[in-house]
Amino acid sequence: MNRSDALKAVTNNVKNQNLVKHMIATESIMRALAIKFHENAEEWGLAGLLHDVDIEILAGDMTEHGKLSAQMAQKMGVNPDIAHAILCHNSALGVACDTLMDKALLCADPLTGLITAGALIKPEKKLGAVQAASISKRFKEKSFAAGANREQIASCATLGLTIDEFIALGLAAMQSISSNLGL
Repeated sequence: MNRSDALKAVTNNVKNQNLVKHMIATESIMRALAIKFHENAEEWGLAGLLHDVDIEILAGDMTEHGKLSAQMAQKMGVNPDIAHAILCHNSALGVACDTLMDKALLCADPLTGLITAGALIKPEKKLGAVQAASISKRFKEKSFAAGANREQIASCATLGLTIDEFIALGLAAMQSISSNLGL
């Protein structure tokens, strides 16, 4: 399994371009986390890229979301650890986060929405105009990017990261691929 095949699976199964961009953003944060923790950036990136590949197939059914993504990833030949992390990212499934990759995907997934919202409120609507400190401040405002699960983001503490460190890492990762995100 390589990134090209994974991206093809994403684009074949997900037509909403904002969802595709979310998965690419999650991939970038997962890669940055893997590098920070001296883990396999390719595998962690694949977990981020494939985590929502079933969302449109299941019409957003959160009671099943993640199960099909994990099965699809396994059929594509990914490491079983990637499939497990995909299962863990949807807490509705009740699958415990055991590994560092599991925990990383759980907190990285909603961070993309918070950071994207931070870019979209800027006049430029660009990630380059966003400062980590402003995202950290907005994190405390529950009404800002209300869909970004603060509890999941805060679970970055299980990785040994503060909210501020995690936001800075996530923002830098997304800024590095801003042209791919249209931001």
